[in-house]
Amino acid sequence: MTVKAALTRISPALGRNEAQTEIAAYYDAKTEGILRRYGPGPRVHYHSGLVDDMPPPGLTAQALRVRIHDAQEALLREMSYAVSESWAGKRVMDVGCGLGGGSLYWATEHRAHVTAVTIAPSHVPLVQRFAAQAGVADRVRVLLCDALEVPGCDYFDRVVAVESSCYLPRPAWFQQLHRLLRPGGTVVIMDCFLGRPELAGPFDRYWRTRIGTTDEYLRAASQAGLELELYQDLAYRTVNFWTLTMDLMAREQEEVSATGPVRSTRPVSQREHLRLQQAMLDGGLQYALMVLRRRR
Repeated sequence: MTVKAALTRISPALGRNEAQTEIAAYYDAKTEGILRRYGPGPRVHYHSGLVDDMPPPGLTAQALRVRIHDAQEALLREMSYAVSESWAGKRVMDVGCGLGGGSLYWATEHRAHVTAVTIAPSHVPLVQRFAAQAGVADRVRVLLCDALEVPGCDYFDRVVAVESSCYLPRPAWFQQLHRLLRPGGTVVIMDCFLGRPELAGPFDRYWRTRIGTTDEYLRAASQAGLELELYQDLAYRTVNFWTLTMDLMAREQEEVSATGPVRSTRPVSQREHLRLQQAMLDGGLQYALMVLRRRR
């Protein structure tokens, strides 16, 4: 298909939250690394995945990348199964779309019409290019703006938020969801939730988030007129995903050690991935699927 993905740019409001600007810069700076590790595309994902079996030892870097990609797509399939209605032809908003892997998944596998929302300017042309490569440019529209500033009312049948709700103030976010969803529309959230308060600081500092508890989310959702249909803690299925990512870091370190010094940030990244995995194991963090529906 030759139709180009549309791009709408929303000018940020005066007094834009400084944290959102920092998040945009954070993801812009990570683009090259994301492409190197999870590319070349067109479906490039930058989020957790579901792994049900312990990966065997000694996998090559390329084999690990394949398993990581498969795990990330397994997570998206789990989200699709969580909603009983068909996705075909539905208007879907993908919040925090990254490089568009999820948006392309919904458009390709389910023939949805997707609005891919990002605050990282460098991601826009990449999502457009990948959509064209995947043959779904006519079903993927890229919106460069804060998720709280997406225009419209009663428009979307479904909103998908993979590890993006943790960046947004919950009351305002759920009020925005209620406004954007048509009556009876659903939001499907996959995210980390806080189990122990002392983990909030380290988690937020490294991942640039505002992590919250499930109770906080559900309270804000209910006050905004969204009803919980499904909640499922999937932390146990993400544990081996972090084993894969740490194994891949080790392989990448081996590959570069012969040609130059290891980047100083790599030990920090490995430490934080291990901390995350341990917290998933002991209940310090939850990784959960949440489906909410706007009341009719």
